[in-house]
Amino acid sequence: MLESEYQQRRRLPRHLREAPPEPAEFSYTLRAAREADLPAVLAIYRHYVRNSVVTFDEKAPTLRTFRAQFSHTQKLGYPFVVAESPAGDILGFARVVQFRDKAAFRNTAESTIYLGPAATGRGLGRALLEELVERCREAGLRELIAVIADSGAEASLALHRRLGFTETGRMGKVGHKFGRWIGIITMQKSLRKGR
Repeated sequence: MLESEYQQRRRLPRHLREAPPEPAEFSYTLRAAREADLPAVLAIYRHYVRNSVVTFDEKAPTLRTFRAQFSHTQKLGYPFVVAESPAGDILGFARVVQFRDKAAFRNTAESTIYLGPAATGRGLGRALLEELVERCREAGLRELIAVIADSGAEASLALHRRLGFTETGRMGKVGHKFGRWIGIITMQKSLRKGR
């Protein structure tokens, strides 16, 4: 038996230990999404499709379908924002889509926000949603609707509340994923006053 195997290891006192390395600063740039970003955006979304109930999709769209959706929202002038790391990696995204396809809903959009797993808990969700709200105002949208799963999305609910979304309704057991029933909570934020 070696000496190191039977002697208890000694630990240096705290003041003599090397300081742990400083954590890398979490930084990003928010910008409008480009078509070249779509594979990375879709990879983030696929993570949630496969591992959570925050999206009711059971199968992620193909890149071709996602490109068509992107093109459609671009034609409508709807914002789609990505957070990009200094290294050029997409950390998360926020976008809006048509709330309903009837013309009377043209000033109302449904918001969506997703973060890459390594980017959660760092304030990025708030930054993305704030940017999305501001860009929606600039685009002339009047109302934003968020449709959020009633389980597994507590952080999303809290974020929307902090940014002025109010709960407007609940529906129980309207979706079925991973062998369980899930409800939704709708939240709404008015972007303009008056008519």
